[in-house]
Amino acid sequence: MTEKEKMLSGKLYTAQDKELAHDNKNARRLTRLFNQTNEDKFDKRIVYLKELFGSTGENIWIEPAFHCDYGRNIFIGENFYANYDCIIIDVCPVTIGNHVFFGPRVCVYTATHPIDAEVRATGLEYGKPVTIGNDVWLGGNTIINPGITIGSNVVIGSGSVVTKDIPSGVIAAGNPCRVLRPITDEDRKYWRKKQEEYMKG
Repeated sequence: MTEKEKMLSGKLYTAQDKELAHDNKNARRLTRLFNQTNEDKFDKRIVYLKELFGSTGENIWIEPAFHCDYGRNIFIGENFYANYDCIIIDVCPVTIGNHVFFGPRVCVYTATHPIDAEVRATGLEYGKPVTIGNDVWLGGNTIINPGITIGSNVVIGSGSVVTKDIPSGVIAAGNPCRVLRPITDEDRKYWRKKQEEYMKG
């Protein structure tokens, strides 16, 4: 197996590899170009993002600055929004569903390192994929750790550190992040009423 194949499959690998260095350099080039665009270059930003990522929906928006390791290992659904200073460390696949919102400074990490100090000192590392379902809102400064799966219809409170999987249909928060309560029909009724009030002006 190549080092890239080892990386993507979650095995120990070394990032000191020509293919990975080339891929990382390309991601740095595209994120630099993206981050340097001004507020009038909407179309150009989208071009850079679609070249950077493995796949995206038609409608995607990320506020600069954005950083990632490779980009090609990030797969994003329809209607994605990420606020300022998003970081995605994508040594393994990061899969994001439809209608997902990231608050400012959300970080998604797939990279991790051996616990044994001597092995870690050799530079060997590995990764675990992250999956985020549909209709998810991650509050600002949320950190998603390697190997996490977040279900659909989930709200994660600001400043949370997600160390365990989060099921669908809940509000969760904290460090470590834990489920606070389910999202209920009462929530739906409350917010639909607010929406109706807004529509009436």
